[in-house]
Amino acid sequence: MQSYTMERKQDRDDSIEDNGRSDQVGFLRRTTQLLSRYGIETRGIAPVPADERLDTRWYQLFFIWFSPCMNILGFSSGTAGPAFFSLGVRDSIAIIVTVDLVCCLLPGFFAVFGPKLGMRAMVQARFSWGYFGAIIPAVLNVLSLEGFLILNCIIGGQTIASLSSRLDDTLGIVILSIISLVVTFCGYRVIHWYESVAWIPNVIAFIAMLAVGYPQLRENLSAPVPPATPANVMSFASFLASNIIGWCPMIPDYGVYHSPDASSARIFIYTYLGFFVSNVTGQVLGAAFAAAAPSVPAWNAGFDNSSSVGGLLHSVLLPTGAFGKIMTVLVALSISSACAPPIYTLSNSFMAIATWFAAVPRWVYILLSEGILIPVAIIGAKRFYATFVDMLNIIGYWSSIFAAIILTEHMLFRRASFSEDQYPITIWASYALLPSGIPAVVAFVCACGALVPFMSQAWYVGPVARHGSGDVGVLVGFVVGVITYALARRLEKILYKKIGKSDPY
Repeated sequence: MQSYTMERKQDRDDSIEDNGRSDQVGFLRRTTQLLSRYGIETRGIAPVPADERLDTRWYQLFFIWFSPCMNILGFSSGTAGPAFFSLGVRDSIAIIVTVDLVCCLLPGFFAVFGPKLGMRAMVQARFSWGYFGAIIPAVLNVLSLEGFLILNCIIGGQTIASLSSRLDDTLGIVILSIISLVVTFCGYRVIHWYESVAWIPNVIAFIAMLAVGYPQLRENLSAPVPPATPANVMSFASFLASNIIGWCPMIPDYGVYHSPDASSARIFIYTYLGFFVSNVTGQVLGAAFAAAAPSVPAWNAGFDNSSSVGGLLHSVLLPTGAFGKIMTVLVALSISSACAPPIYTLSNSFMAIATWFAAVPRWVYILLSEGILIPVAIIGAKRFYATFVDMLNIIGYWSSIFAAIILTEHMLFRRASFSEDQYPITIWASYALLPSGIPAVVAFVCACGALVPFMSQAWYVGPVARHGSGDVGVLVGFVVGVITYALARRLEKILYKKIGKSDPY
């Protein structure tokens, strides 16, 4: 009798638990339906069918990347040359132009996948990494994008704080987080609209900085500087490459509703120019003003011992009075243009980790990201450059390997074709029909192991980097990733043939 009573009690407990779970699911479903009525994007990570990829505003593929890079984030990357790597302005500019010319090719390549296949980056990755193997880049992407968001908000917070001694980083971080949340919450189409206009105040501010600061730049940039060491040159180049390559795991997400009718070359050119023009402009200006700052007392005070990029920008614009303050505020607020894409892709990457993650609506992950972003950014603002360089380099390490694997698979094994034969989109969620992913995982592990001796971080310096090579981990990871994936993938095809199993890929 006692056993029967206990069983009945357990049944009631289970029923209560099931009802609670059903109520939670019902609440999420009702909320998502309500948001959908107001035009909020609620689609998950399922590929967008060709008949729904109708947007022909391909110029948006230029602005979606021009705006996030044509702001104080790109300016900050350029300042790292003189301020962190002790390079002169001429060396910094030469490295910036060279690296951007080459590295912007990769984002251009990845942009083509969005309109042609209608798949998010972490879903498309399953066609080389396999269903389970693709969990690795999805998890890394979530962590990397959250770190990238933190960096963006720190820079914006510092810029707002530079306006008055009564302001601090915290206020700016909170304001930027809220703006980024609103833009991203609305979804794909609102993000594209926002990025089409967010660059305007930044371009005006940079032109004003150049006009106001040109006399000091001309006078102080000719000062002699110590010769550049190979280690600093390579480390700065690697840092810049990481800044660009780190966008690759998210780029296809912003073309999935655009028509595939445009040629691959047209999509590539729009994206390449969006990245190249914005990065070169912002980074060159950042390097020039950072190199001149020590010789201009007002700028140096604003730069705050090379720790406040926002302070440097404000101090340069200070002679323009109220106009300078207004532009500083607008530039700080527009950093949300660099926050919106990472938040959006972070939600996609979360859903690509596991099936039950995909059942949770996108807006839940956006709120979760914001909850983590604000407190961590407030703490991270205390060590800006160390945090900035370390975070971007780490993102660059794994992103370069990821890009190498996707590129090799597409060019060598799928004949550079986007046809249904090469990418049967309908199997995107089938672990049995997708590739095994073993070659990708093997290549990733090998490339990660190979780049460790070439790393140079505040917390670890590899033996090769210690002997003067600088940080070339991004380059080593990419090269080893291409070679090992090509060999492992070819070996897999040979083994399939020997055991009589067909390999349709």
